[in-house]
Amino acid sequence: MQPTIITADSAAAALDLVVAEEVRLHGKRVFRKGDRITDDDLDTIATLDRPVHAVRLEPDDIHEDTAATTLANLIAGAGLEIRPPVQSRVNLNAARRGLLRVNADAVTRLNLLPGIAIFTTIDRLPVNSGQNVAGAKITPVSIPKSVLDDTRALVEALDGPVVTVKPFQPRIAGVLATEGLTEKVRDRFEAAVGAKMAWYGSEVLRFAYLADDPEAVAATMRAMLADGADLILTAGGNTIDPFDPTIRALPGIGADVIRLGAPAHPGSMFWYGATRDGAVPIVNLASCSMYSQATVADLVLPWVMAGETVTDADLAGIGYGGLLDRDMRFRFPAYDDDGE
Repeated sequence: MQPTIITADSAAAALDLVVAEEVRLHGKRVFRKGDRITDDDLDTIATLDRPVHAVRLEPDDIHEDTAATTLANLIAGAGLEIRPPVQSRVNLNAARRGLLRVNADAVTRLNLLPGIAIFTTIDRLPVNSGQNVAGAKITPVSIPKSVLDDTRALVEALDGPVVTVKPFQPRIAGVLATEGLTEKVRDRFEAAVGAKMAWYGSEVLRFAYLADDPEAVAATMRAMLADGADLILTAGGNTIDPFDPTIRALPGIGADVIRLGAPAHPGSMFWYGATRDGAVPIVNLASCSMYSQATVADLVLPWVMAGETVTDADLAGIGYGGLLDRDMRFRFPAYDDDGE
């Protein structure tokens, strides 16, 4: 890449040079960074009262738009749409509703390569179709082919894609509550849970309202599992109560608690369990999350609905960013969005 100064006198020799700056004439932009000089531009250059900074690409130099498109294709996994380049930036948009996964370590390693710029939103966000989730850009007007070769080698050595959107898997949820709920509250609760499940492309098998009896809870969950439920949602309960009926019922259906309590607010009373074969997650909706759309349960549900195995370490990690005030609203599913 050879730096070159274009003047009105040298305009004829400027063909195919790449402009390295934004240029304006009478307040109007006439060149963007990365524009190639064509025959149509020569008259404009002749009228400028200033020189134009440009570069002449070497045979192994790759223009920023081409390089950014290649970069985007290298980092994009399934569930993404790659948009055309705009000023060397190529956006990666979600092609479906699902769970965004980002290999943050790989992003950092790639960004250490000269001229490479990859930027994403954060890992494990629920996203809608069309949502911009990442971008790929080349910071200079071109990069050597060797840099893209190094990029390709780094990506090919990874266990999976740098960025992907995992689809939500349809599930059938059995829902039970051990809190005494009035008819009005039940209607509100059922509407809220039904809307959430529909957003994930899932459905509710049925709702059950039970007394504080571990045997009755276990029998109800067994019946739900026998009728096809592959997700159990439990409302209410108390993680600090050693006699909580739902927690005591879990051994009776071959299930265990993965974690009692979550390092988050609101939602510290949340708990999570699963059957011992890992096939059926059991997600507790503590009192504060029975109707709300922004609690720790709504952070974990997208993981579950995307088929991820949720571990104690995953739940412990919620503490980083676990102050779930209004500034964290972007981390939660957009349940009120009907788009796909």
